[in-house]
Amino acid sequence: MEDVSQRVVIIGAGIVGANLADELVKRGWKDITVVEQGPLHMPGGSTSHAPGLVFQTNASKTMTNFAKYTVEKLLSIEKDGQSCFNQVGGLEVATTPERLEELKRKHGYASSWGIEAKIIGAKECLERYPLLDPKLVLGGLHIPSDGLALAARATQILIERTAAVGVKYLPSTPVTGIERSNGRVTGVTTPSGSIPADIIASCAGFWGVEIGAMVGLQVPLLPLAHQYAKTTALPSLKGRELNNNINGMNAALPILRHQDQDLYYREHGDQYGIGYYGHRPMPVRAADLGITGKHVDDKNMPSRLDFTPKDFETAWNESQKLLPVLRDTHIADGFNGIFSFTPDGGPIVGRAPNLEGFYVAEAVWVTHSAGVARAVAELLTTGRSETDLAECDISRFEEIQLSKEYVSETSQQNFVEVYDIIHPLAPKLSPRNLRISPFNTRERELGAYFLEVGGWERPFWFEANAELLKYLPAKWQPVERDAWTAQHYSPISAAEAWKTRNAVAMYDMTAFHRFEVSGPGAEQLLQRLTTSDISKTPGSITYTLFLDNQGGIKSDIFVSRLENDSYQISANTAVDFHYLSQAAHLQARQSPSHYVQVREITGSTCVIGLWGPRSRDVIDGVSTDDFSNKALPYFGVKKATVAGIPVLAFRKSYVGELGWEIQTSAEYGQRLWDVVMQAGKLHGIVAAGRAALNSLRIEKGYRTYGSDMTTEHNPYEAGVTSAIDMTKSDFVGKAALELLSKQVPKKQLRCLTVDDGRSIVLGKEPVFIDNKATGYVTTAAFGFTVGKPVAFAWLPSDVAEGRNVEIEYFGRRIPATVSAEPLYDPSNSRLLVDAPPVDSQLSIKSRL
Repeated sequence: MEDVSQRVVIIGAGIVGANLADELVKRGWKDITVVEQGPLHMPGGSTSHAPGLVFQTNASKTMTNFAKYTVEKLLSIEKDGQSCFNQVGGLEVATTPERLEELKRKHGYASSWGIEAKIIGAKECLERYPLLDPKLVLGGLHIPSDGLALAARATQILIERTAAVGVKYLPSTPVTGIERSNGRVTGVTTPSGSIPADIIASCAGFWGVEIGAMVGLQVPLLPLAHQYAKTTALPSLKGRELNNNINGMNAALPILRHQDQDLYYREHGDQYGIGYYGHRPMPVRAADLGITGKHVDDKNMPSRLDFTPKDFETAWNESQKLLPVLRDTHIADGFNGIFSFTPDGGPIVGRAPNLEGFYVAEAVWVTHSAGVARAVAELLTTGRSETDLAECDISRFEEIQLSKEYVSETSQQNFVEVYDIIHPLAPKLSPRNLRISPFNTRERELGAYFLEVGGWERPFWFEANAELLKYLPAKWQPVERDAWTAQHYSPISAAEAWKTRNAVAMYDMTAFHRFEVSGPGAEQLLQRLTTSDISKTPGSITYTLFLDNQGGIKSDIFVSRLENDSYQISANTAVDFHYLSQAAHLQARQSPSHYVQVREITGSTCVIGLWGPRSRDVIDGVSTDDFSNKALPYFGVKKATVAGIPVLAFRKSYVGELGWEIQTSAEYGQRLWDVVMQAGKLHGIVAAGRAALNSLRIEKGYRTYGSDMTTEHNPYEAGVTSAIDMTKSDFVGKAALELLSKQVPKKQLRCLTVDDGRSIVLGKEPVFIDNKATGYVTTAAFGFTVGKPVAFAWLPSDVAEGRNVEIEYFGRRIPATVSAEPLYDPSNSRLLVDAPPVDSQLSIKSRL
């Protein structure tokens, strides 16, 4: 994609826009114009008032990598011998036992993502931060490389140095329109005229919603006001030798977080800055702020609203408790500064799904600014970001999640919860029941425990199966869990897994994405985008990959050929749909006779996964069609009827057992559930949930895209080479794979089993070898069939099977072993035979 002659217009000269211009200049691009509605010396957006605290560690590897690079970049931006980052370190303190445990978990993230960090006791907290009340602090997390970003100063230096090499800046120039032709951008409209552009990057911050609206793009962010106050001078801090001329350098103590009370702190010379997230959400509509004036200063900017003292009362009381020296001060100044929040807390990054050449980098905080800018520059210049962007991609949201109502409610809730201790499985409490399958009524009758993803209500287990726990064989009995891993879990999942392996179970698979790809160019499109040969005869299913041009895994999908010019895709996320749609649009434009229609059919269809050794008994009781291996082999698909209901039967399995995914239109869904459940009663059928499915999935060695593998991994590293056919003609990523195939991978996704058979982990924990963090867990579950916890983890490729490792979990080390995979049925006999054997213990119990 390298084309240094492309004309780029960046909208916004804040910390993200200025960094993006700089990153593009580094890569040789020259024709760059930055349009800013405010004055360049202080544009007036979030950058202009940001307090600059950079705490790097995040549950997200992507966000942590963004922050690490931001620190590195800010340290390198110098003027007058001073960098734009004051590396005073970061200290997060715990005043409750729960928070102390959370800091141990966060220490694990730091170790997983390569950040130096240390859990310290109360005494060391006081040594590093003598102003703390020793009676309140139980311990803390110290990260030496954290510190204060001088965001406004860095922005000015970046503007100066990029302008010096030809980047054109247009201050006090609002964007009034985006010019388009034939589905791509052509320019930006301003009051001073039009600016031609081949690429437009919106780095407009909370104004990004308004910029997006100009091209019909819904940018799911909400501007919210956030309180920040400064105290009067502290007598104890006066007289220190600090550089008080540059805001941010006038600090010596670590930046401080008191998340138990939604507070953070930094020094401003002999004053204190206090930030607070505990007040009521204060949403703002960017369009109501009007055009930024030519005069902007510290006290007068669009993103700085009047302070509301009443909202700060709790913060002030709690601050004086934690830092008793503040009792000798009062609030000297305060404001409510506007920041961007999103439905899931992540930034909005990437190419707009509806317009070629239009990119966004919005809802980006100073902490991640340079990292995001680098990622976007890589996208523009090479076609891919070295850091995986799946959880930041603008296309990641489902349609329901783009509504103003959804964005407003969930973004405000994210503001409220920003410092809360939240379990990784915890669903949103509201809004709920946005998307339900036709089976939902029956699932509720069975006592389903629902968790929400993408707006879908997905059952994780069914209380109706609790009685089965009495009959579980000893080797299937679930172990007792600690309080953390016991959240959003039930031992009932063990019974559901037992039934799946030894009788038959029915799973609701409706929430998985399904697309229809059809037209005379369908085969050509899919052959070019996927790693496998999908030119097979109708009735076949192919497991395959989407790659980027460097061989990174963009997604894994199932391609089912229904007719010569008609395919169905089983995919992971909405990003897959937009990728296919964009590629189809481009192909049709280049070759009109090979047009392709890509249609989302998830909501209009529903799917039951019917799996287990007795699944054939069940299907034979409700269908006169031939479901034998000969008529419908593994990875085959065909039309059939079930009790008169037209269905598509897909011979594939997520759990490693004989069975089918049975798909019909939503109108027939409840009847399909009823007839299959009724027929299955003689064979011990149960409804089973996602918790059991995940356990069975990981035992079978099946990867999950987005967790186990991302664009940062290639198929040789991830262990999915079975999805590659290097004999077929060119496809996206093939040239890269040819090079990669000749190299020894530096890392590999490996299977770990926990030695004590009891200690559960959930994912993202660091893995230690010889007392050194060398990798991290991706996904994990208790393997009910194998009777021990199982995890996938990224490790150096020279770590051999049988090697002993340790997983750090809340500060303690859990011994584990690198194991051969799959752990269950490596010969695939359970999937391929007509009638798998049944556990003798179930001859009677399976009918319960």
